[in-house]
Amino acid sequence: MTDSGISADAIDTSKPHSARMYDYYLGGKDNYPVDWEAAEKVKSHFPAIEEGARVNRDFMHRASRLLAERGIRQFLDIGTGIPTEPNLHQVVQAIAPSTRVVYADNDPIVLRHAEALLHSTPEGRTAYIHADVKDPGRILAAAKEVLDFEQPIALSLVALLHFVTDEDDPYRIVGELLKPLAPGSYLALSHTTGDFDPETWERVVEVYRKGGTPAQVRSRSEFARFFEGLELVDPGIELATLWHPGPGEQHSEGEQIPLYVGVARKR
Repeated sequence: MTDSGISADAIDTSKPHSARMYDYYLGGKDNYPVDWEAAEKVKSHFPAIEEGARVNRDFMHRASRLLAERGIRQFLDIGTGIPTEPNLHQVVQAIAPSTRVVYADNDPIVLRHAEALLHSTPEGRTAYIHADVKDPGRILAAAKEVLDFEQPIALSLVALLHFVTDEDDPYRIVGELLKPLAPGSYLALSHTTGDFDPETWERVVEVYRKGGTPAQVRSRSEFARFFEGLELVDPGIELATLWHPGPGEQHSEGEQIPLYVGVARKR
């Protein structure tokens, strides 16, 4: 499922892209000088951005593992980003090899690396959709070719919604993605916030916007709106480092990364 209608080589290196900047923060190699320049500007405003990327990645691993341990055997991960091992399917298929995972992203460079996302266990399956979260209907239609919507699905929107501004109504988008999912499905989210240093995050957001990427940080209450009507998993909405931290992952309050996270169940 990689039929996108575009060439995987159609990568625009004239302006930065959020997925490639994220790859740069993580120490990856799939980025270009235009991404380095923008990423370094972000670092000049928020020096802990690289740690923030790692913290976000760790949350994705912990949330996916928790849901796999709760019996979820289907995952829809939108805003996948450039593959960085372990990928979501590697985490969940290590627990349940029969798990099915569908990835979706809108960056051609992710499409170029989609093969890395398709190395499923023999018992399970992985697939990749080249699509934008702003077109939830297309994503759902393609995902139904792989996932059984009569059974629970974990919808993962990790570090994605801060790139969907109010103009595009992210609450509507999340609602449309959740609507066809069976009861017992889950929503996993992470989202940058400006609650603790609004001036810094105004400057960071401006870097992305000047590079052509819409961006918007949100408050805790704005983040909480994404979970309306759902049952939050303990400990509810938290900063990422405080959400089910693993051994050696405890942080003091002064070290917190401004990233809200949460996982919730559809009743």
